[in-house]
Amino acid sequence: MRAPEGKYAWTATVGEKGQIVIPKQARELFEIKPGDTLLLLGDETRGIAIPRKGTFASLFEIAFQEQKGDAE
Repeated sequence: MRAPEGKYAWTATVGEKGQIVIPKQARELFEIKPGDTLLLLGDETRGIAIPRKGTFASLFEIAFQEQKGDAE
């Protein structure tokens, strides 16, 4: 079975310390570099998701943006 365009599936092994290795193809595709911080979202029913780098940056900017009069 061929995956739809733009869709991927990989496997990762969890080590004794709970660490996983992200497959090279995935690291290259999503530009994940050593030292990057990843956000993991979990749902007991649906599983774990690792959003694309920068996905939440604009949301954080909005959430922490000072409104006029806030800092006065």
